[in-house]
Amino acid sequence: MADRQQAMFSALFGAGLPTSPKLSTAGLPQRQRSLLLQRLGSLFLLIATSFQPASAGDWPQILGVNRNGIAVDEKLADSLPAGGPAKVWQAEIGSGFAGVAVADQKLVLFHRLENKDTLTAYNAETGKELWSQGFETNFVPQIVPDDGPRAVPTIHKDRVYALAPNGGLYCVDMKTGKPLWQRQTQKEFNAPAGYFGSGSSPLVEGKLLIVNVGGDKAGAGMVAFDLETGKTEWKSVNDQASYSSPIAVTVSGTRHLLCLTRLNFVSLDPMTGEERFRTPFGQRGPTVNAAIPILMKNQVLLTASYGIGAELLTIQPDKFEVSWNDEVLASQYTTPIVHDGMIYGVDGRQDGGSVTLKCFDPQTRKVAWMQTTSAYATLIAADGKLLVMHTNGLLKIVDLNKKAYREIASAQLLPGTTRALPALANGRLYVRNDNTLKCVSLAK
Repeated sequence: MADRQQAMFSALFGAGLPTSPKLSTAGLPQRQRSLLLQRLGSLFLLIATSFQPASAGDWPQILGVNRNGIAVDEKLADSLPAGGPAKVWQAEIGSGFAGVAVADQKLVLFHRLENKDTLTAYNAETGKELWSQGFETNFVPQIVPDDGPRAVPTIHKDRVYALAPNGGLYCVDMKTGKPLWQRQTQKEFNAPAGYFGSGSSPLVEGKLLIVNVGGDKAGAGMVAFDLETGKTEWKSVNDQASYSSPIAVTVSGTRHLLCLTRLNFVSLDPMTGEERFRTPFGQRGPTVNAAIPILMKNQVLLTASYGIGAELLTIQPDKFEVSWNDEVLASQYTTPIVHDGMIYGVDGRQDGGSVTLKCFDPQTRKVAWMQTTSAYATLIAADGKLLVMHTNGLLKIVDLNKKAYREIASAQLLPGTTRALPALANGRLYVRNDNTLKCVSLAK
């Protein structure tokens, strides 16, 4: 960590200043002293937000610790038993297609039980229910029959944050489920419900909880709330919401909040909400942006289906520079995996047409290999393996190899539709369909 902090310090201050944090401002002119202190503040904020402890066993938010689908320090078996992986536990659950979050051996599910959007905590190892807290809802779906939550909850320290399809934003105590604060984002910020209701997972950044609200007529496309109280700290952009979740990244010493909205990709200052720059992405009509932007050094990959395809952007100091846009990958909602300079993604849609698992070079767009799949799928990378969780309940484990497609094992985990994002923690894979949450062991 020390080497990385030193590198960031040099990036912030340049070669002309000492590279140790033990700086003195004595003797500096007032303007230089102010600039130095401002940069120091940025550095310390960067360190505080960039080095969160992570361990095998944590999947505290959508797509894991870093919101990129890559599991940290997991060790997985190199094969599966003939009958499939061992079932650790399973539970009957309510409606919804929100995946689970896992931290400190506790698992949190957001689902709907009768007329309540409900957060339920389980012992992640045994499946024992620890607590359940419901919130009244009158949400009625418009496109699909499922009326439950769509967004994976976010666990941060001793709290859980969840966004319901009716725009209810809830904060509860992680130990007891006791409600601590709540907001009604669709009502308060005049945000339309979209095709499927609200469905973007909240992001913790410093002392803020940042949400893709979509209040385009109230300048509240993105809104930041105080983590402790739920108070509005800032609101920004006149954009409707997407189903993509925001990320916070550091590029060339600058912290960016990267947000894929209904029709645009936007960079904001995460502390103030000030817009830095944007570029169009998406199209009007019955389309959605749902995959999370993926960072590769100073480049970002975006993808969507509905004839939109993929776009590679370079983050410049004052703009997004489009490197290319192409239909090499058109993913309806699966966030691609970056590994060894290559992109592994699912091309196609859940609701029709052919679906292909692809590996390609993002710089040249050359496809290394492709494999037609039996159904749409979501992805997790761990221990040199790609977990391909198909929406028909079939799990395939594939070698994370750019040379050729090689299937290691497969197993039918659930019947019905498993569109919810899976989670991997401590060698245990958590998957859900319309009415069952199941935990299986993939550990060595």
